[in-house]
Amino acid sequence: MTQQQLEKYLWGAATALRGTIDAGDYKQYIFPLLFFKRICDVYDEEYEKALEESNGDIEYAAFAEHHHFQIPEGAHWQDVRETTTNIGVALQDAMRAIEKANPDTLYGIFGDASWTNKNRLSDETLTNLIEHYSEHKLNLATVPDDKLGNAYEYLIKEFADDSGHTAAEFYTNRTVVKLMTMIMDPQPGESVYDPTCGSGGLLLNCALHLKEEGKEYRTLKLYGQEINLLTSAIARMNMFMHGIEEFSVVRGDTLANPAFIEYDELKKFNVILANPPYSIKAWDQKAFTNDPYGRNLWGTPPQGCADYAFQQHIQKSLDTDNGRSISLWPHGVLFRDKEADLRKKMIEDDLVECVIGLGPNLFYNSPMEACLLITKTNKTTDKKGKILFINAVKEVKQEKTIGFLEIEHIDKIFSAYKNFKSKKQFAALVSTDDVLKRNGNMSISLYVRPEELNLENEVSFEETYENWEQTSVKLRRSMNELFQILEN
Repeated sequence: MTQQQLEKYLWGAATALRGTIDAGDYKQYIFPLLFFKRICDVYDEEYEKALEESNGDIEYAAFAEHHHFQIPEGAHWQDVRETTTNIGVALQDAMRAIEKANPDTLYGIFGDASWTNKNRLSDETLTNLIEHYSEHKLNLATVPDDKLGNAYEYLIKEFADDSGHTAAEFYTNRTVVKLMTMIMDPQPGESVYDPTCGSGGLLLNCALHLKEEGKEYRTLKLYGQEINLLTSAIARMNMFMHGIEEFSVVRGDTLANPAFIEYDELKKFNVILANPPYSIKAWDQKAFTNDPYGRNLWGTPPQGCADYAFQQHIQKSLDTDNGRSISLWPHGVLFRDKEADLRKKMIEDDLVECVIGLGPNLFYNSPMEACLLITKTNKTTDKKGKILFINAVKEVKQEKTIGFLEIEHIDKIFSAYKNFKSKKQFAALVSTDDVLKRNGNMSISLYVRPEELNLENEVSFEETYENWEQTSVKLRRSMNELFQILEN
């Protein structure tokens, strides 16, 4: 199958669910089912290879060392396919058995979907789903990791498009992800962390970025935490589907219970990429005031907005020598008065390297403009005491209700970041002292001037008023004529 055919085939399973369950719930069933099929097909492929190597030795072919994952007896895809009644029970039992047989890698990976609820998923619906996925082999020979990984990302995007308000929970605009990865430039052997990893796109793209550059991507250490059970499972499946096995994605609340601790302190990472949930109101502000990990570096954020709780968690988790972070936020983090003291301390500590204003509609189901906040624990000498502001609000392509960055947009923004110089109407290199004089306000429009007005074409007030009067007279005349027609 071509990439397009594969994507169409995988998405075809969703059509079997239309009308039976809400579009926002498709991912609960499609992803685990797809992953189940994949690991069973790969197991069979590995079994056949071992059988060939051993001249038909069945015992040898079943040895654990010949398989990525163990598939216990009775828990294979084919076992479920041959079940004719209570298929949901058979599916659930098979998935739980696989998780149990692979406790270090697959524990809880199939999520908690209600496979046994026949009001939601009848035997007929499940049979149709299973038969649909049984049409093609999804082993490595037929569908290599790269191909399936791309198709999996395609599915994530399609579910995001289809599911409305739930999209933002697990999907970050992939063109923005590419820009973020280029700016962070992770290197082989480095550790990369996403404190709110969703479906794992930011982490994954760091590995793929290295792979594209022909560098050793398998030595990259990937860490993520995600509060939602299903989404964290999808992130783990996403890694495996792309052939990445050296990672740790943990389910949990990053602010309340950070997952990665070393020597009673937050683990330190070389690179952090994040698209945190913005302006969370329901969070434990009181606990953060006395945070045991010292994350209240600049103070305690207001109860109604946890943005700077996440930003301080990020900063506290960075390696002190070469730690660098990039986080995607709404513009409010740059100028809101209620966070001015926190922001000033961040600037005073000379942690902010660059602020990039992006265009509208890059957040799912929201027209708001986003910005990228880039920090470094140890800025190079030429960047100390300076912040680069980039106004890339016009560098965006709009398609229906979604905005995305084209290659030329990404290149223009990345080039301005790398040059680290002022560029008329696009970038401004400003001293931290100048920003602090403005009470720590980092609103980009204060530093990067918009396009100058074309004074030659400027219309005077008198001319504007006269045009308005003429239009009003025409409108009145049209309305009178319309009413006369109606009366007759």
